[in-house]
Amino acid sequence: MAYLNFSELQGSPIAAPADVRPATGFSGLEWQVVAIAQHDRLASLEKPSRLSMALGMVFGGEAPNPKLADQKLEALRRVAVLAWHKGYALPRHEIRAFHEAGFTPDQYETLLASISRGRAALNLGKRFQ
Repeated sequence: MAYLNFSELQGSPIAAPADVRPATGFSGLEWQVVAIAQHDRLASLEKPSRLSMALGMVFGGEAPNPKLADQKLEALRRVAVLAWHKGYALPRHEIRAFHEAGFTPDQYETLLASISRGRAALNLGKRFQ
């Protein structure tokens, strides 16, 4: 069994590429949103149904993550969650919302390339377990 030391990554966004230029990059907070989105489920993007909310109140189930208060960060989170789960296959309306939130096409490409590298590294790590 192989051992991977992830302690070096603590406190730093794992999806941040080293070669990002400031003009096309993201702030530290935005990279943290991308890193946190890696652990969010696709269900966190959907509005919970009345039945699921009622069952959650009765049985105390785990609720999906609430939306971020900042609309720009929420648009980033939504695209990042989808990219972590589906790669480059993102719905057009999410891409449009990402751009309407104020992100540039260069930032979109940077985000997808970074998450793609992160997904590849995770898949490589799974092979050696």
